Amino acid sequence: MEPPKMNPVVEPLSWMLGTWLSDPPGAGTFPTLQPFQYLEEVHISHVGQPILNFSFNSFHPDTHKPMHRECGFIRLKPDTNKVAFISAQNSGIVEVEEGEVNGQELCIASHSIARISFAKEPHVEQITRKFRLNSEGKLEQTVSMATTTQPMTQHLHITYKKVTP
Repeated sequence: MEPPKMNPVVEPLSWMLGTWLSDPPGAGTFPTLQPFQYLEEVHISHVGQPILNFSFNSFHPDTHKPMHRECGFIRLKPDTNKVAFISAQNSGIVEVEEGEVNGQELCIASHSIARISFAKEPHVEQITRKFRLNSEGKLEQTVSMATTTQPMTQHLHITYKKVTP
C-alpha cells in the first residue's frame, strides 16, 4: 500500500516530519529540580488528514529506562499560520497549546491544561514551546513552564537529528 499523500493544510509543518533522535542528550533544569540529561525519540507523521500525529518518548541516558512520554496531534487552521498542539502526557497532564508557525519555527503557548485529580504538586500552570529547524537541519525544542510555586522558567532544551524521513 502506498503511503498517504500529505494534506496540503499541513505543508507549512512538513519540516517537522520524520523520526528524530536526541543528539546530544537533552538538558533539563527547573528551580525545584536537580539539573538532568535525557535521551528522546520523536515520531512526527501524517496519515493524509489535515493534522500531524506525534509521540515524544524520553529515556534516562545511562539506564535507558523510560521517563516522560507524550503523544498527540498538531493541527493548522486552514489558510493561516495558526497552530494547535494537543498533548496527553504520562504525568497525567492533558494540554492544548496554540501559536503560530513562521517558516521553520513553531512557537506555541498553553491555552488550557487539565490534570488527573492525584497529580503531584506543584502543578504546571503554563507551558511554552518553541520548535525550530536549525541551519544544520536539526530540530530544536525549548520548553518553558510555570507552576503553582515557580514563575515561567526554561525547563528543557534538546536538539534532534533526523533518522528517517
